[in-house]
Amino acid sequence: MLGADDVLVPEPRRVLVAGTTGVGKTTTAGRIGLALGIRHTEIDSIYHGPDWTPRESFLAEVAAYTSEPTWVTEWQYTLARDMLAARADTLVWINLPVPVALWRLVRRTLRRRLRRTPLWNGNIEPPLWTFFSDPGHIVRWGIRVRHESRKRVPALVHTAPHLRIVHLRTQREVDRFVQHLAERRG
Repeated sequence: MLGADDVLVPEPRRVLVAGTTGVGKTTTAGRIGLALGIRHTEIDSIYHGPDWTPRESFLAEVAAYTSEPTWVTEWQYTLARDMLAARADTLVWINLPVPVALWRLVRRTLRRRLRRTPLWNGNIEPPLWTFFSDPGHIVRWGIRVRHESRKRVPALVHTAPHLRIVHLRTQREVDRFVQHLAERRG
């Protein structure tokens, strides 16, 4: 696996950003897109329909934008993971310490709920008390799956050997990696 300071040749053109919920996948994917001059498609925005229902067109939309020559998105959703890995040339794995990821997830969820921030297709975070009553609540889900990326990403070495994997363990490494991408583009 590569690190934050490794030079990627050729330059990434089809990029996935992986990691557990709360590590900053979407933010980093957007930053990578800006650094490389590539469109970022937020995968959550095409997965979630009104009332948090999965959209029927999800896989078709993923197939459409990943057929393009350049793109950046998050490596999420079991339905799409194999297709995404097969079509990408680079995967950026944000593997922050679990306490950091959980703190960010809790903070983000509270901020979105208290501000009633509109998310995808009119959805907003549910009331805070649902943490106790809904096993699928994003924070409970984040706790439950917090180690999944540590199993899935290393397996890609065998299942997607064409994929360059960049392993980033701290926010400083993430920032340095994105800065290097931007600098190399000039």
